[in-house]
Amino acid sequence: MFAQKLLLPALAVITSVAAQSSTICSQPTVTINSQTDASQYADCSTISGSVVIGSAASGDISLNGPISIGGDLVMLNATQVTSFSSSTIGQIKGAFHLEDLTLLSSLSFSLLTAVKSIEFISLPNLGALTFSSFVSSAQSVRISNTFLGTLNGINLNTVATLQIDNNPHLVSFSTQVGNITSAAVFNANGAGLKIEFPNLIWASNLTFRDVASVEIPSLAVVNGSLGFYETSLESIYAPNLTSVGSFATGQGSLAFVANTALTNISMDALKSVGGADQIANNTVLGAISFPALVDVGGAIDFSGNFTTPNLPALGNVKGGFNVESQQSIDCSHFQSEASASGVIQGKYNCKGDLTTVTSIGGTGTSTGSSSSATSKGAAASFGVNEAAAGLSVIGGLLQMLL
Repeated sequence: MFAQKLLLPALAVITSVAAQSSTICSQPTVTINSQTDASQYADCSTISGSVVIGSAASGDISLNGPISIGGDLVMLNATQVTSFSSSTIGQIKGAFHLEDLTLLSSLSFSLLTAVKSIEFISLPNLGALTFSSFVSSAQSVRISNTFLGTLNGINLNTVATLQIDNNPHLVSFSTQVGNITSAAVFNANGAGLKIEFPNLIWASNLTFRDVASVEIPSLAVVNGSLGFYETSLESIYAPNLTSVGSFATGQGSLAFVANTALTNISMDALKSVGGADQIANNTVLGAISFPALVDVGGAIDFSGNFTTPNLPALGNVKGGFNVESQQSIDCSHFQSEASASGVIQGKYNCKGDLTTVTSIGGTGTSTGSSSSATSKGAAASFGVNEAAAGLSVIGGLLQMLL
C-alpha cells in the first residue's frame, strides 16, 4: 500500500510531463526568440507545425532534438543571429526560408536531406553551407544576394525551379539533377561561375547569364526555351540535345546573345527548335553550324561576324529568315529555299559584307568588331517565371515580325 501511494504521484508527474511535451511539439506555429526557447523542443522527435525564429533572436541558435518539421522553418530579419544549426533535423516538409540575416555566417544542418523549398535571400555574411548529408529532395531552390562561394551540400535528384542570382562570390555549382520541370535561371553571380549538370537529361527552361562555364553533356530535350546571355563562355557543347521547345506549337526558343568570348557552338544532334533560333552580338563567333537542324517553328535570326551558316538539313522554317554578317557569305542556297522550295515561309533577308548588322529580335546592332548592344531580358534581379517567359516572347516576336 505504501509503495502504491508513492507510485501514483510519480505516474501523475510523468503523465503531466508527457502531455506538456506533446502539446509543445504539436503547436501550429512555434516561435523561438532565444537559445533557451529552442532548448524547450529537445524532446520533440517531430514538430508538427512551423518553426519561426523571431527577429529578436541573437547569437547562436541550435535546434537539436526534432528529426522532422511538419511545416516551414523560417527566420526573417533576425539581424543579430550569427549561426543557425541542427544536428538532428533531416526533413522540413515546408519551406526553409532565411532572409535578411545580416550577421549570419554559419549554417549547419548535418542530417538535412529533404525540404519542400529553399529560399536563402540577402545573407551577406554566409560564405558556405554545411549540409553534410546533402539536400537531395526539393521542389524549388532560390539562392539570392548571398556571400556563398559554392552551393556544396545541395545536390538534387529533381527540381521544379532553380533560381541562383546576385551571388557575386559564387564560383561553382554542380548538381546531379536529372530533370528540371519548370525553370533554371542563373544571373549576376560571380564572373567566373562554372556550372555542371552532368546528369541533366530533360529541362523545361534554362537561362544562363553572366557565367563562365556550362557543362550539359547529357541534355537531350529542353521543353521550353534555352538561352545564353552576356556570358564569358568560350564554347557551348551540347552533343545530345535534339530539340528545344515545341515545333507543333511554335513555343520555346534558342538564343545566344552578347557572349563576347564565344567562339564555338556545338549542337550537332539538334533537329528542332519550337520558336526562334537567334544568334546575335557574339563578337568573336566566326562560324555557325547546326548540321542536323530540320524544323524551326519561329524565325532564324543570325547577325554578327561569321562565315556562311551551315544548315544542310533545313526543311521547314515557319517564320522568317534573317542572316546578316560582316563577312562575305553565300546566300544563294538560302535564297532558293525561300523562293523555290518553300522551306522558308516568312520574310527572307540574307546579306554579307556589312559594316553594321541588325538582329530582328531587338538585340540592337554591331559595327566593326565591337557591339554596343546588350540582350533584352530580365533585370539584374528577377523571378524565374519572368526569365523563362522571356525567350518564348522573343520567339513569338520573331515569328510575327518575319
